[in-house]
Amino acid sequence: MDNKVYIFDTTLRDGEQVPGCQLNTVEKIQVAKALEALGVDIIEAGFPISSPGDFNSVIEISKAVTWPTICALTRAVEKDIDVAVDALKYAKHKRIHTGIGTSDSHIKYKFNSNREEIIERAVKAVKYARRFVDDVEFYAEDAGRTENEYLARVVEAVIKAGATVVNIPDTTGYCLPAEYGAKIKYLVDHVDNIDKAIISTHCHNDLGMATANTMSGLLNGARQCEVTINGIGERAGNTALEEIAMIIRSHSDIDLTTNINTQKIYPTSRMVSSLMNMPVQPNKAIVGRNAFAHSSGIHQDGVLKNITTYEIIDPHDVGIDDNSIVLTARSGRAALKHRLGVLGVQLTAEKLDTVYEEFLKLADKKKDINDDDILMLAGADRTGNHHIKLDFLQVTSGVGVRPVASIGIDIAGEKFEAAATGNGPVDAAINALKQIVKRHMIIKEFTIQSINKGSDDIGKVHMQVEYDGHIYYGFGANTDIVSASVEAYIDCINKFVK
Repeated sequence: MDNKVYIFDTTLRDGEQVPGCQLNTVEKIQVAKALEALGVDIIEAGFPISSPGDFNSVIEISKAVTWPTICALTRAVEKDIDVAVDALKYAKHKRIHTGIGTSDSHIKYKFNSNREEIIERAVKAVKYARRFVDDVEFYAEDAGRTENEYLARVVEAVIKAGATVVNIPDTTGYCLPAEYGAKIKYLVDHVDNIDKAIISTHCHNDLGMATANTMSGLLNGARQCEVTINGIGERAGNTALEEIAMIIRSHSDIDLTTNINTQKIYPTSRMVSSLMNMPVQPNKAIVGRNAFAHSSGIHQDGVLKNITTYEIIDPHDVGIDDNSIVLTARSGRAALKHRLGVLGVQLTAEKLDTVYEEFLKLADKKKDINDDDILMLAGADRTGNHHIKLDFLQVTSGVGVRPVASIGIDIAGEKFEAAATGNGPVDAAINALKQIVKRHMIIKEFTIQSINKGSDDIGKVHMQVEYDGHIYYGFGANTDIVSASVEAYIDCINKFVK
């Protein structure tokens, strides 16, 4: 059996289904180019029929990316497939990813159908997709809870119909690694035409077993794995690309290889985290802030004597460069452009000028500028088209003093001012803002994250606001955490105020 593992990245499809993590088309192209540089074999660019935005993104990503296969998701519905074909028209290498639920739960409650009819629908969809493209992947949704004998019948039928890849998703993240591996082995052993297609894994992390299940699948015969950067995705997320790539690289004994340029892992991780406003937990494997930090005295002593005592991965192998250029207020455009390039961000001369001006303002407030700061600045113009903008904010607070905030807001060019008190400086500022924007809004979630560790650091605020029965997500970043909070709140308002 071939030992090449194909990396199928679904950051731009499954990963983007995380509430508040939606990207615009320009940002999606930026991520797609980074995935291409990373060495991803297949990029799932979207679900074209789901929205005009997804449809357009698949078109533009197809134009921007050269060698990876571009994949579009569909249901087992002819109209879905027609729209996907249209969206993929510019792709150099194209794939349609179609499928249907196969577990008894899905068959009975989702489709009100029966096993035989589901096989017929699966075969019909694959045959229809093969009329347009040579590369068709079939997904057996909820395969993790599908009885193996029936699953084998489905897989055999869709391969006979023309499927080149068969995806076996653990849709609910329920399987144990041994169970999932045994399911893949069962298919290898019992599907007569299994050699005509590649088996793919698609594991979710609801019980924290996505990576373990994926590896178990690969060790039992799967040769494609569906992953996302930083493991982002619906609910608890998907299998993390960086974890699979580095497990395979670190374990030469399992005789598997990937096309991933591991030195691009860390900068790609930072880019996705910044663009999607999705913080990476400090203790996240491979790309977390603490992944290569040693605080235990025994560990520190061992690492100083020989790094292999406690580190199985060289940080440089995943793109963490301790000797990278440090940016300060004295750095020029060339240094900024170089660092952005290392992080996979290419800007026009005009955009670079804008970012550089903001960089100088930030550098006056901070001693050193780190990669997350730079990525934040590169994406800062996302607020440029906002209907409502923050003009000024002044807050007075302290021990024994009731916080008071004065705020100025620009609404489509018209200026408004207000002042209010609150339980704290953030509460006072938002109360003042509410006096201008008189909408009944409820803050459902409020998260503050420090990018680095210094007192002069940029604070990133993620906010979830409920308005008129809908949930809106906002983001703000500033060295002043009160300002960042107000910017996040305004970002939410701009998403429902037209």
